[in-house]
Formats: sequence, structure tokens, C-alpha cells
Amino acid sequence: MYYDQNTTVFLDGKWIAAGEAKADLYNQTMHYGNGVFEGIRAYQNADGCNIFKAKEHFERLQYSATKMHIGLPYSVEELIHISYELLDKNDLTNAYIRPLVYLGANMSLMPTDEVHVFMAAWQWEKYLGDTPLRVIVSSYQRPNPKSCHVEAKVVGHYTNSILATTEAKKLGYDEALLLDMHGNVAEGSGANFFYEKEGILYTPPAGNILPGITRATIMELAKDLSIHVVEMHFTIEEVYGADNAFFVGTATEVAPIESVNGETFKGSWEESAGHSLYLMYRQKVQYNEYQGLTIV
Repeated sequence: MYYDQNTTVFLDGKWIAAGEAKADLYNQTMHYGNGVFEGIRAYQNADGCNIFKAKEHFERLQYSATKMHIGLPYSVEELIHISYELLDKNDLTNAYIRPLVYLGANMSLMPTDEVHVFMAAWQWEKYLGDTPLRVIVSSYQRPNPKSCHVEAKVVGHYTNSILATTEAKKLGYDEALLLDMHGNVAEGSGANFFYEKEGILYTPPAGNILPGITRATIMELAKDLSIHVVEMHFTIEEVYGADNAFFVGTATEVAPIESVNGETFKGSWEESAGHSLYLMYRQKVQYNEYQGLTIV
């Protein structure tokens, strides 16, 4: 699914066949989860393709690495260049890009100076599909922000997401919605959450969530459309009375939600603010300040 015999990946300054990429089985990331990553999308356009908000994604990768005491050996500009070259080498335009920063062999609970940078790309449809989702509130909470850096995209944090998604699927739902330690709505297993009521959008504030780049983009577009967005804490009971709701994220893009815990939203998705924002988002991702860096 992710690569074949013709796929080229970047690993520690070298371009190699994906099947030849290897990692030390004693690496700290595998044993303890201390590593950081990003999820980035590229979109085809008239000039070739555009990696949407590449600068913001790689700045967050740097931020995550710093929070986890990892010395990332590449600048944002170098990482952007590598990502465009990766697409060219694999003849990709519409693609998902996965940079991973992982550590060397280390069985102690201290950071290591041995840092590896891996980057791969593949074609990947919208992570949650296009069909409106049946969502359940998970029995798992988002991690306490005093226990880790929830705003960093850390490898080990995603065990929480795996548990929540697996539980939802086993119960016959499409996806999970997680609460924070205070019982307020936080986010999905891998996407941020919005709900719409009487023309206003509501979304949880930073603090107990990963404040996503797609989330920020949707809020920027909402301002352009004069759609009011309120960042606030709210309970799941407040969501039940909403007109519509949706998830947003790089892999997810914008995914409509049909119901939460069996409570179906009463509004029409096609006539919602969320749908209008999705149409604008699909236009915006084709171009930004890094357009035209590759011609395929």
C-alpha cells in the first residue's frame, strides 16, 4: 500500500529504495515512543504540485523535536526542498508525505544524540473517506496536558488514538470523539472537531488538543466567509443539539459527521458552513507561497 519496488525514500541524507530502508531494532523510538513526525499533503495544480503549508508543518516538526529534546539536523528550508525532491523522484503530485524523526539505539530513559530523519510519500485518499461518519464518544480520554506535550506531534501519543479508534470500530462506529480530563470535548483520534449551531462554528481551544494546521486553515477561511468561530470548552450534551459537525486534519481534510452516540445532526451538510469551508479548502490547498517549486 505504501511503497513498491520503484519507490524512493529519503533516509539520513541519502535517496534509497524503500525496500532497502532499515532501522536498528534497539532504537528508542520503537521501544519508548520518543520520536516525532508530521503528516503533509501535496496537491496537483497547473504548475505541477503544491505542498500545502509545508513551512508550517516543518516548523511544527522542529517544535515537536525541541519539546522532546531531539536535535533535528535539518532546517525548515532544507526539509521543504527534500519533500519536493521526494515527490519528483516518485513522480507524485497528489500525495501524502510522512517525515519521521526517530532515535538511535538507547535503552535508557534519556534522549540520545543519534537522530535519524526518514521521509516517504504515497498516494492516500481521505483518511476518513467521504461518507458522513457515525461517531461514538470514546471511553478513553485525551492525555492530561501536564503528563506530556499534547501540542507536539509525538510518536508515542498515538497509542491513545489507536485505542480509541479500535474501540469505536469494534462497537460498529466509524470513528471516535475523545473528551479531556474535565469531561469536555477535545478532538477525534487523529483530527480536530468543529460543530455548527445557528450559523456559528464552535471548536475546543488549545490546551488539551493538538492544534492542527488544517484547523487553523479552516478558521482562516471562516473569517474570509464572515463565519463566526468560537473557541471554547463544551460538553458532549451541547454538541447533541447542533445543526452539523465535522472533523478536520491533513489526512482527513474535512469529514462530515452524521451522528454522535446515535444523535443525528438535523442540518443538511450540503447547505452547512462546514461544506462551504470544505469547498474553499479544496481550492486553497492547490496553491500557497511555495507554489511552482516543482514541475512534474
